[in-house]
Amino acid sequence: MSALPSIVDQQTWRAALEDLRKREKAATRELDAIAAQRRRLPMVQLPDYTLIGPDGPVRLVDIFDGHSQLIVYNHMWSDGAEWQCSGCTGFTTVFTRLEFLADYDARFVIVTNGPIDEALAYKKKVGNKMDWYSSSESSFGADVDAGPGEGFGLNVFLRDGDTVYRTWHTNGRGVEQLTYSFALTDVLPYGRQEEWQDSPDGWPKRPNYSAWRSSEDIARTYGEGGS
Repeated sequence: MSALPSIVDQQTWRAALEDLRKREKAATRELDAIAAQRRRLPMVQLPDYTLIGPDGPVRLVDIFDGHSQLIVYNHMWSDGAEWQCSGCTGFTTVFTRLEFLADYDARFVIVTNGPIDEALAYKKKVGNKMDWYSSSESSFGADVDAGPGEGFGLNVFLRDGDTVYRTWHTNGRGVEQLTYSFALTDVLPYGRQEEWQDSPDGWPKRPNYSAWRSSEDIARTYGEGGS
């Protein structure tokens, strides 16, 4: 059995919880302030990019599908590989109900540097429900900090008529705020159980990322022929 938190009386537990709650509320207020600053960022105008969609070439402005705002996850890609990045695969597979974004005049899609035929086949294989596009025939990926071999990223764009602007970008752990998986595991007593986390002595730990589901696991669960 793993080490356990200390056992205390109800009053002591509530006092410790309230002490933590002060930090949690402060963090929430800081995130609100960060979001407010994000809404005040300047933006940069983009060229009239043409990407490739399921039905062929499509202008970036048309990927907005009539909305004024667009979130793009730039999915890592290795041409010809049977399995793509497990982190990108797992991160994007959880997004199955995105229709609510229309109420905010927005859309969320995937863009990858891989050939569109390979990308769509992979989407089907792993059971991904998002809309996919390819930037394999343009410089779009490289221009938004997610070129071939550069890793993943998250970009946000604003449309004004036929003109598109880039408003925000993040990568690395910056994308964590968009997924519920880390939020859920972070409230568990043992947390993510990764080596880098600050946990009490005796808490279970394992190599970083080792608990993440592989792309093969995701395909078995959600893809064609999965359960």
